[in-house]
Amino acid sequence: MASLANKINSKSPKNIPAEGFTVKAAMKNSKVKPPPISGAYKEKSSVPTKFRKYYERGDFPVSIEHDAKGNKIAWKVEIEKLDYHHYLPLFFEGLCETQHPYDFLARQGIHDMLEHGGAKVLPVIPQLIIPIKHALNTRNRKVICTTLKALLHLVESGDLVGEALVPYYRQILPMLNAFKNSNLNIGDGIDYGQQKRENIGDLINETLEELEKRGGSDAYINIKYMVPTYESCVQN
Repeated sequence: MASLANKINSKSPKNIPAEGFTVKAAMKNSKVKPPPISGAYKEKSSVPTKFRKYYERGDFPVSIEHDAKGNKIAWKVEIEKLDYHHYLPLFFEGLCETQHPYDFLARQGIHDMLEHGGAKVLPVIPQLIIPIKHALNTRNRKVICTTLKALLHLVESGDLVGEALVPYYRQILPMLNAFKNSNLNIGDGIDYGQQKRENIGDLINETLEELEKRGGSDAYINIKYMVPTYESCVQN
């Protein structure tokens, strides 16, 4: 009987793949499959944005000029006279773009409008949250860096803008928490990304610090709730 059992066991297949926490996984000849990759850092495939559609249709009062220094954006109207409720959210939607000239136009258009917006920027804040969230959720590091620079300029564009962003931390900070420690380990080498402010971990820390400095008394506790490893940069 023992020899018969040994023969049966010897003929049984080995390392049968099985899902974890199943009856099959408890069998002697089973090999439990590793858990699937979470995909927390996997880039999402980009889709054409409304910004691209509007630009191709000729609905934006902008064009690209070429000179010896490179490309620059040319406005066909005075920026101060633009309808910020209409145009600024569309330019922020363009942050998801990665192809030229759409990425360049969106990036430069945002900075120009924030530079000249003054009091027009603050009332538009609620309309900017979803485009910012979508851009960060692409998990594309270049897009995230571009979005962080736009967010920094947004916070610096007006005295009350930082405080106006506090209620939206739950929507815009989760991805910052995920990538906060994504600095390159370069040893003795040179991280050229730092020279271009494209080191995502450093940009996130810089952004969080500006959000705390300009967000008022409730900023730090709300940042800490969403990014537990963040330490205050404000001296008491």
